[in-house]
Amino acid sequence: MLKKLILIIFLITSTAFASQEFPESDKVLPLSDANSDYIISGSVEKNIDLTLENCIELALGNNPQINAAFQDILASDARIKQVWSNYFPQLSWQTGYTRIRQLQLSDALGRNLTFNYYILGQVTLQQMLYDFGVTQNQATIRRLDYEGYKTTLTAVINDVIYQTKDAYFALLYAYESKRVAQDTVDKFQLFYNQAKAFYEIGMNPKVDVTIAESNLSSAKLKLIQADNNVNLAIARLNNVMGVPFIDKYNILDKLQYQPLNMTFNQAVDIAREARPELKLAEIKVETANQTLKLVKKSFYPTLSVEGQLQIGGKQWTSNHGYNIGGYLNFPTVNGMLIRNEIKEARYLYDKELANAQNTQNQIYLEIQNAFLKLEEKKNQMPVALLQVKQAKENYELSYGRYRVGEASPTELKDSQIMYENAQLTYYQALYEYNSAKAELEKAVGKNIISEEEIIELGA
Repeated sequence: MLKKLILIIFLITSTAFASQEFPESDKVLPLSDANSDYIISGSVEKNIDLTLENCIELALGNNPQINAAFQDILASDARIKQVWSNYFPQLSWQTGYTRIRQLQLSDALGRNLTFNYYILGQVTLQQMLYDFGVTQNQATIRRLDYEGYKTTLTAVINDVIYQTKDAYFALLYAYESKRVAQDTVDKFQLFYNQAKAFYEIGMNPKVDVTIAESNLSSAKLKLIQADNNVNLAIARLNNVMGVPFIDKYNILDKLQYQPLNMTFNQAVDIAREARPELKLAEIKVETANQTLKLVKKSFYPTLSVEGQLQIGGKQWTSNHGYNIGGYLNFPTVNGMLIRNEIKEARYLYDKELANAQNTQNQIYLEIQNAFLKLEEKKNQMPVALLQVKQAKENYELSYGRYRVGEASPTELKDSQIMYENAQLTYYQALYEYNSAKAELEKAVGKNIISEEEIIELGA
């Protein structure tokens, strides 16, 4: 009689406790947000300071790849000015002493003829007037390099933004996994307490307590792993942002599903205008064309003027002289060399044409892969959500059966593990969808605004 009374009291208290720990199915995960059927409410702990936009701003300001690409632009701009310096005057100054003994005259006259020659200063001023377009071609090539480095910077920025988004979503997934692991520990702790209580009143054998204790230990191990995965995800995000030693922070956002209505043809059209690699390929083709034109001018002369003033002679200041003149300087011509240099430049030009076509094909394939991947993840979302609901319902039925002594601990464990795996699968699908969306944005070269964001901007 006493055992029955104790059992009734335990069941009453455990039912009250369980109703708080495990509410009805419509009040527990998953719950749908008003804006989407695939958003689980309250998915991330609310101890937050940063958003995705903040992380992107940090990455754009601190990632060393962007800084390196920007320095390439500055260096390229300096190289343009170096080419135009050909049109600036060149000034030189020289001083020296020379002792000369003329061998032939000394031998003919029968005496040594030795001279001392002093140069106090020899100032030379040279100005190139025209080189028949050679400098112009060189400057054009340097300007194209400058445009290429600017385009490369855009590509680097796109890649850094994608890496930041992917690392950010991976961190959100790690938070979700940790929360699921913590929830599993709490549930197995409850199972252990309940199995122990049943054993103490003689309802269940000792093996049930042992199984519950083993399940609790396994759940705690998974929680430790999930906590470490959060730290690893934070380290990865910090590295992408270029601030590996940043102080600890929290994340404001949560994983959510935002449907994207875009056709494949629309994505390709956007990429034609926005993808920096396409523009860079065109720049390389034009650079090769300008190089071909420059090589064809290898035998062109240079028109220049030069003036020179000298002070010196037998003594440092004994005499002075000057000369001034205009010159048309022809380079040394090697016909075979120039002919083959022109051939090489033409072949390289054809190569860049082929590379440009290959770049276009690769970007088309990249957009295809990203678009199809996004469609796949989009189609997985409702299935993953349904799986969570089914696993949760199965878990609640198993828990109810176990509470009244009709289910075994193994059945309860299987249902809980199934529920845990279903939640992780859902969040994995949610992470992969957001990552695939970021990958598509990188493939087209622009950030894609969803319909919800457009409505918010309009409001």
